[in-house]
Amino acid sequence: MARKKKADTSPVLIHGFEPYKEKKGEEYMNENQRTHFRKLLLAWKQELMEEVDRTVNHMKDEAANFPDPADRATQEEEFALELRARDRERKLIKKIDGTIELIDADDYGYCEQCGVDIGIRRLEARPTATLCVDCKTLDEIKERQITGG
Repeated sequence: MARKKKADTSPVLIHGFEPYKEKKGEEYMNENQRTHFRKLLLAWKQELMEEVDRTVNHMKDEAANFPDPADRATQEEEFALELRARDRERKLIKKIDGTIELIDADDYGYCEQCGVDIGIRRLEARPTATLCVDCKTLDEIKERQITGG
């Protein structure tokens, strides 16, 4: 007779942090929540910065002047893809910095369009979110109408 495996109930870590557990009756975006998200954002930023360092070292170590044009083109394409990824991460780092500024100004966690709470769960999924689910959905619908996508 086969035994059922016990389900893994360990929390999913996000950038090394457990999701914030709200306490009953707790005020939204209190000091504990702001501290949690600040630490989460700083850890995420640190991960991105380490990736930038790895890319620089990788490109220095792997840079070679291959005599074969196909090998050279392959390496250049690989580097171009890596640099494009780092550029996206650079923009994300700027967004993280802006989000930390919102925390410092006590404006974090509120929709920039309608002012309602974005919600702890949404912020756990996307710590840099500036729109509530409803406003984000409307933005996406408008964008699809404009672009025809």
